Amino acid sequence: MTRRHGYASLAAIVAVVVVVSTAIYLGVSRSADGERDTLAGSGGGAKNPAAPASTASWVSSWSASPVGGEPGTAVRGLAGTSLRNLVHTSVGGSGARVTLSNLFGRGPLTISHASLALAAGPDSATAAPGTMRRLTFRGSPRFVIPVGRQVVTDPVRLAVPHDADVLVSTYSPAPAGPVTYHPHARQTSFAARGDHTENPDGTPYTARTDHWRYVTALDVLTQTANGTVVVLGDSLTDGISSTPDANHRWTDFLAERLRTENGAPRYGVVNQGISGNRILTDGLGRPTFNPSGLSRFERDVLGRSGARAVVIVLGVNDILRTPHETDPARMAEGLRELTRKARERGLRVIGATLMPFKGHRGYQDTLENTRRGLNNEIRAGRVFDTYVDFDKAVRDPYDWRRLRPEYDSGDHLHLSDEGYQRMAQSFNLAQLRKGTEPARL
Repeated sequence: MTRRHGYASLAAIVAVVVVVSTAIYLGVSRSADGERDTLAGSGGGAKNPAAPASTASWVSSWSASPVGGEPGTAVRGLAGTSLRNLVHTSVGGSGARVTLSNLFGRGPLTISHASLALAAGPDSATAAPGTMRRLTFRGSPRFVIPVGRQVVTDPVRLAVPHDADVLVSTYSPAPAGPVTYHPHARQTSFAARGDHTENPDGTPYTARTDHWRYVTALDVLTQTANGTVVVLGDSLTDGISSTPDANHRWTDFLAERLRTENGAPRYGVVNQGISGNRILTDGLGRPTFNPSGLSRFERDVLGRSGARAVVIVLGVNDILRTPHETDPARMAEGLRELTRKARERGLRVIGATLMPFKGHRGYQDTLENTRRGLNNEIRAGRVFDTYVDFDKAVRDPYDWRRLRPEYDSGDHLHLSDEGYQRMAQSFNLAQLRKGTEPARL
């Protein structure tokens, strides 16, 4: 073989290695734990025979449940506007991908450009230098999300830290409403006229909002986290009454414990709380605004990447909202159904006792009896694999029907920052691991 031919052969081999390596990292459409992406226009993810190049796996680091269509966006949506959502990670990784939803749209949603970047500082619309990444779907920066569907973007290579603010920006050039959103984010996001998705400068983003729009999940490719804890709840999980832009929801405090405490399972935490959410009853509209825990469990819990355990904190709205649910047995059976669904997927199920609400405008003695009846079922071990006793952790020792004063936000139902921290502190992290005898359902 001549030297020229030898160099040519070597160059060809190197080119093949580069192509294959790139495909392995960027072309994978199935996570290492077997979870499949949900792709537009299909019932599941497009299969790719390439396997990940390492032992890293996809884990949900942040998520928020789609709640409904944003008021005032039914006709034009937010066409011609760049949306820069700020989300906060629970765990970090070496790569990232984003889920975008058009669940409540009435027409196809065209995204002409999208991007992901680390925020330059707390609550900032400016991207950290060198972190701006274009988001694509099946290799294209322009993609269409059908009505009622979601897409998972292609992975991007980016070192994403834990406990960090990430900017997810989208631009839609054409009218498409309503905008699928999550209100009560307790987090400031941004908007700008025109296409500024790949502009690292946050100056054009003069509009501020407490909504998350279109974005419903951020997954990271990680070798350090072993999975994700999904918390299904209502406003008490959503973080209503916690300090805005402070990440003081009880799930944020839980994520901090999982990151820092010796012997804690290294899990991400995603918050699937919806204010006003119930176990049994859907909201109004088609598709349903504020779908019940039973209705959204498949999407919001079982559909999360790397899910290993689910914490269920639901029931108070079934009792307080009209029509009042006064039969604890019906509520317990609804929670058992959630437990059965989770077990079928191999998830550990931790439930929570309902916290007191005497003094709230909806309080009635008969409703208090329903709360106690459900808590008795939970404590007897007849509902979940195990439970956390939030009721005991935050109630007033002098009146068990009330919140302890320092944990009360003032409305006698939602908690102060200190109360949310107390919820997380009362959580036994060992319960996230399998091994104890499950409840008999």
